[in-house]
Amino acid sequence: MNLYQSLGHLVLGSRLRRLSEAFLAEINRAYQTAGIDFDASWFPVFYLLSKNDALSIKELSEQIEVSHPAASQLITNLKKRGLVSTDTCTDDGRRQLVTLTAEGRDLLKQVIPVWDAISLSMAELVTADATAQQLLPAISALENVFRQTKLADDIVEKLNTNLKPAGND
Repeated sequence: MNLYQSLGHLVLGSRLRRLSEAFLAEINRAYQTAGIDFDASWFPVFYLLSKNDALSIKELSEQIEVSHPAASQLITNLKKRGLVSTDTCTDDGRRQLVTLTAEGRDLLKQVIPVWDAISLSMAELVTADATAQQLLPAISALENVFRQTKLADDIVEKLNTNLKPAGND
């Protein structure tokens, strides 16, 4: 058992980040090997825009569950690369609607087969291990628990309860 495994919940975030980074590095390597200039971090935006003609930055941020500034920064990056464009919404001048450019649509056509291959490869990978098959349901369950509780508040409450000096009534 390595250090990370032995520390359990204390390093949950670190382990998830390491797993995510390793996974995304492999996905990016697959894109690179296929000769496709695409970054895995763009996936949520491309996926949502493949299903919708246009979405506001607010709608994108809500659906990919990131802050509005984070979504805006990602869109700015994709605009600089010529993959998306933004236009002011005709009925609400404060909203910016994001759409794929012609170059973005061409790139989308290239990445869809990669997404299919990723899905097939991951399905095969987890089929080999019964515990690995439980990963996505377990992550969903943990996400739901996190939405229903304030972990930091719970930790602080435990600190306050356990740190009160004894005998000072």
